[in-house]
Amino acid sequence: MKIGIDSYCYHRFFGEVYPDQDAPAKQMTMEDFLDRARVLNVDGVSLESCFFPTLDDSYLSELKSRLDESGLDRVFAWGHPDGLERGQNPDAFQDMMTCIPKAVKIGADVMRVTGSSLMFRHEPHGPQIQALAKLFKEAMKVADDNGVKLAVENHIDYTGDEISQLLELVDSPNFGVNFDTGNFLRLLDDPIAAMDKIAPYVMAVHLKDLQINPKEAKPNDWFYFSGVPVGQGLVDNQALANRLNKENFTGFLAVEIDHPHADWRGREDEAVALSVAGLKEIVSSLA
Repeated sequence: MKIGIDSYCYHRFFGEVYPDQDAPAKQMTMEDFLDRARVLNVDGVSLESCFFPTLDDSYLSELKSRLDESGLDRVFAWGHPDGLERGQNPDAFQDMMTCIPKAVKIGADVMRVTGSSLMFRHEPHGPQIQALAKLFKEAMKVADDNGVKLAVENHIDYTGDEISQLLELVDSPNFGVNFDTGNFLRLLDDPIAAMDKIAPYVMAVHLKDLQINPKEAKPNDWFYFSGVPVGQGLVDNQALANRLNKENFTGFLAVEIDHPHADWRGREDEAVALSVAGLKEIVSSLA
């Protein structure tokens, strides 16, 4: 099984600084990120399209060349921060549709998409799932034409049962899941139980490890469970990887640290390096 990094680990360095965070001393470019991925000797990268300086074809072609030269697998990640806003944002839908052929331009055959976010998680979910299923069924026509698989992420929005329902409604072999190992925990939904339901449909993985962060967050804050290096938190990522291994998962496990724990504040890069080492141990111990 292969390992990788999601560029969102470095969101502060790409210019997205949360209100409770400090701005970094210097910015990072996509090229800087790819250089760091090579130094860490990973197999793949998940690239958040919101951090691309442009989506012009010429830039994407150059990016593809860099990825090819480095031998890196890749996922084109669309949908930060709120995706399709539970199926109620037509502009976001058009943006997603426009990005499907953009994924091809960087040589990605999997595109991470998000249907919603934590912003809408307290609204009734039934109508959201129905609305999203309709949009994703429409999107699959374009995705199939372009040879791209769409992988919807559990984006601190839906439980494993709800993601399963969405998969059933869309009913396409090329529509699957970007399984975030930490985000189910943030909904108090068991990641292991969720993986048992949807493992055959997993096309991409954001591998998080989380610890309770009472120094900086209240229980109703989304980052009450905050990021720590893989192997130092509450998520049984070994069990999740074992389950994927039994399904012959062929993608890569991408480390993602969104909101570092107070103990790792301002130390994202160190946490990423330790996470890559932790991931290598997980892969070497697969059952």
